[in-house]
Amino acid sequence: MDFAEFLSPTEWHFAELNDVHSSSLIHDIRFYNSDEDWDWTGCKIAIVGVEEDRHSENNSGASQAADTVRKKLYHLTKWDESAGIVDLGNIKAGSEIQDTFYAVRSICEFLIKKEIIPLIIGGTQDITYANYLAYENLEQTVNLVTVDSKLDFATTHDDSSSDGYLNKIVLHKPNYLFNYSNMGHQRYLTDPDLVILMEKMYFEATRLGEIQSDIRVVEPVVRNADIVSIDMSSVRQSEMPGFANPSANGLYGNELAQICRYAGMSDKLTSIGFYEFNPIYDIRDQSAGLLAQCIWCFVEGFLYRRGDFPKGDYMDYTRYSVLMDDSGDELVFYKSPLTDRWWMDVPYPAGSKEKYERHHLVPCSYEDYETALRQEMPDRWWKTFQKLV
Repeated sequence: MDFAEFLSPTEWHFAELNDVHSSSLIHDIRFYNSDEDWDWTGCKIAIVGVEEDRHSENNSGASQAADTVRKKLYHLTKWDESAGIVDLGNIKAGSEIQDTFYAVRSICEFLIKKEIIPLIIGGTQDITYANYLAYENLEQTVNLVTVDSKLDFATTHDDSSSDGYLNKIVLHKPNYLFNYSNMGHQRYLTDPDLVILMEKMYFEATRLGEIQSDIRVVEPVVRNADIVSIDMSSVRQSEMPGFANPSANGLYGNELAQICRYAGMSDKLTSIGFYEFNPIYDIRDQSAGLLAQCIWCFVEGFLYRRGDFPKGDYMDYTRYSVLMDDSGDELVFYKSPLTDRWWMDVPYPAGSKEKYERHHLVPCSYEDYETALRQEMPDRWWKTFQKLV
């Protein structure tokens, strides 16, 4: 694929090379140069900036985030082993926003087919829709996870905006969205009708308070994602000031970094995006530094992938079975001997195995198993079953 028509390769790094320590990350990055003979061998993660913010909700300027983040990211210490990162540069805003979306979709689809993870630095979060479109020709249903202080469904305004893009994803035809989950919404910022809508659609919404009580609640949710989309304004203003409309409350920086590490460790995840950071409002590059560290943690998690998603006959996994007295259902759980992570087996409805084969083994936690032992149906099992029928 010829990326030249879409991408503007970043060039500032050449001047930076003489000013950084030999252990800095910049020495472990390949920079794409539009060469027709570009060799993708060894590439596992591709960083791409997107200079698009025309659908922003009062956050114009977010289009300039990518290079600001790079200057912080590439000065961090590199990992003990190479992560196979290539920096593709930036997608310039097209004459129409749909041109930008087409470029994002085309590049992400190309990378995913090559088993290279697109790591998008936006720009505004409506770019997630273009990322989602990249899966349309892959002939599989997908799971989307967002990290956001609100639920971005349009109710009274344009569903093209960065605050309403989820409408376009949920209503897109053909529909290949299997599950949607949001993490970190704040109740006083969220329309209660949207919470009810999430329940009716068997989607998941994890409140900020739940995460801050125990960060581990997000791990199974993230482990089930194909796409993760992070609105950086989900972090509180004191730690993430680089946003036009920051919130006094929100995630702490270390909590978002842990979520990113969980995302990197997930064998299922194939793309991730970071959105809404606006350098215009940043203070001493504090927000850029936090976003860079979150990317660093994502890649570190990626390097810890163990390929422990249960496959085949599961002979290497510890199997636990719980018989539900009231319904007579047998709930089956599997535990990985490599990582101690848990999955539960949700049965297929008749005739749907081929369509939903990749979704019947659902990441879960030990707490879900304990819930079953108490003769209570785990909420995650029930919601998945309802989507399979």
